[in-house]
Amino acid sequence: MDFIDYYKVLGVSKTATQDEIRAAYRKLARKHHPDLNPNDKEANKKFQQINEANEVLSDPEKRKKYDQYGKDWQHAEAFEKAQQEAGRQSRRGAGRNPFSGSEGGGGTFTSEDFEQGDGGFSDFFESLFGGSGRRSAGGNARFRGQDYQAELQLSLTEAAATHQRVLTVNGKNIRITIPAGVANGQVIKLKGHGAPGANGGPDGDLYITFIIGDDPRWTREGNDLRTDAPLDLYTAVLGGESTVETLNGKVKLKIKPGTANGTTVRLKGKGFPVYKEEGKYGDLYVHLEIQIPTNLTEKEKELFRQLQHLRQ
Repeated sequence: MDFIDYYKVLGVSKTATQDEIRAAYRKLARKHHPDLNPNDKEANKKFQQINEANEVLSDPEKRKKYDQYGKDWQHAEAFEKAQQEAGRQSRRGAGRNPFSGSEGGGGTFTSEDFEQGDGGFSDFFESLFGGSGRRSAGGNARFRGQDYQAELQLSLTEAAATHQRVLTVNGKNIRITIPAGVANGQVIKLKGHGAPGANGGPDGDLYITFIIGDDPRWTREGNDLRTDAPLDLYTAVLGGESTVETLNGKVKLKIKPGTANGTTVRLKGKGFPVYKEEGKYGDLYVHLEIQIPTNLTEKEKELFRQLQHLRQ
């Protein structure tokens, strides 16, 4: 897999603060969002890279591993566990494979760690242990297969719609249906899709963690969404309508005369779909930000002065 420099993707330095990373992400995500660049495959690819970079660099722990291990950062935990186990085995002088052992295996690894090579271990572990991971524990004992851990990244709009994805594990394609309303960090288990068991033992399971990227338009709070919407001064004073973007398209929002800056309006049922409860949705909260007109002509300024005198 080619190495992607997440810092270059977001256009920030390696010493960037979390605020700088967040600001860079929002700016780029808005620019390359698929909804704003329909049928542009390059923009869609860029958008995915931006989300991936933000997901790693905005998390202090993941960022630390990325800075230390580069493209192999996702294997950091497994690598460190393997080093510790290898050290213990070396001290015992047993020479036992650090990845064999009791039921469930000797550690938790991502699906990438097992999907290469005829022995089940990736080149990453091959380079660490020189192929020692290929040796079996021996004997006739039945061992349960290793569980796999994988992450699946979704955009907010993808998480809002039920859809199918095809995952490739150990050379096999697995089609899964992702229900609308899945939460960031939610984990699902696919029974029997982990590593094969040994000597007739049961196969392990595949655990998928969903990572849902931030969206520049909406902020999710459970099943509710929040968004900021500009409102011109004249509509705020006189009342009227304002167009607001929702997950299902644009809607007209009625504005009462004399609406104050910072007013929050609730649109019932226009939020995020409730997980596995078809037809149920949260609410959308719209924070109105009144836009003060600029570059006024002299005539416009005079009219404002007249209005000012009338109000005194």
